[in-house]
Amino acid sequence: MKKLTENKREALNRLSNENKVIAALAIDQRGAIKKMMGKIDPQKATEQMIVDFKIAVSKELTKYSSSILLDPEYGLPASKERDSNSGLLIAYEKTGYDANEVGRLPDLLPIWSAKRLKENGADAVKILLYYDVDEGDEINEQKHAFIERVGSECIAEDIPFFLEIVSYDANIEDAKSKEYAKVKPHKVIEAMRLFSDDRYNVDVLKMEVPVNMDFVEGYGEDVVYTREEALKYFKEQSDSSHLPFIFLSAGVTAEMFQETLRFAKEAGSTFNGVLCGRATWAKGVDAFMESEEAGYKWLETEGRKNIEELNAVIDVTASPWTDKLS
Repeated sequence: MKKLTENKREALNRLSNENKVIAALAIDQRGAIKKMMGKIDPQKATEQMIVDFKIAVSKELTKYSSSILLDPEYGLPASKERDSNSGLLIAYEKTGYDANEVGRLPDLLPIWSAKRLKENGADAVKILLYYDVDEGDEINEQKHAFIERVGSECIAEDIPFFLEIVSYDANIEDAKSKEYAKVKPHKVIEAMRLFSDDRYNVDVLKMEVPVNMDFVEGYGEDVVYTREEALKYFKEQSDSSHLPFIFLSAGVTAEMFQETLRFAKEAGSTFNGVLCGRATWAKGVDAFMESEEAGYKWLETEGRKNIEELNAVIDVTASPWTDKLS
């Protein structure tokens, strides 16, 4: 069981609900939100529109979330508008990756540091890492050293380090394909096992679920995994780490994400909450682009409903992180 400093424990408490479960809202997306807005109206998809949408989400939805994940590029104004009982995670990485370079290498925002994020109110630092456990050492050793550096920085600032791992296969272009679904359990579980090593100083892992639910027996027409196989992968993932871990929603619908959490619980997964993004607020972008008033109305109604329904599922499926940290 990993031992926490007093400051880290207090920070995790601020990020959690009364059950010591992380029921967090993620809106650190940058390029993704701009693309969503641009598809509706390229003229209105301005940087200020992104800032204003994040403010609206923070104002309306942190009333129902234990914490919110934002970015320092567009999200700091929104961080000031969150509910007083909602904690704050801030992303430290540049958005996306350079598609012209091999390896999806990570990079940090150049004018930020763990110290500066903490000075801006962060209760935790979050890093997103794209990782293929089977890629060559010339790529993966760079990523290992990168995470070691961030982990050391967070130790120095005595602030929790959340590592988000998004798996991929360097030889499979479409991560939503049947071909990738076949290798996804291996990719997700082994990456989680690797970065649970103490050398990386990660406090909480933010993980994908280990299967593509669209290819699970009973959930999709094309089956890659039987129901029993999928349940086994969820349990194997949970057993692969001694660290607390939370699930990301990966852009699926609110309904599918909730069903996935129930499936994880049935499998015996001891996940410790969620950092849920687009499954909560994606449709609010359309309303917000129509008008600010329509956007706020959507968040007050549909957005709130999405979070409250998700919270109800989390209450009966997630385990407290205090079971894994002392």
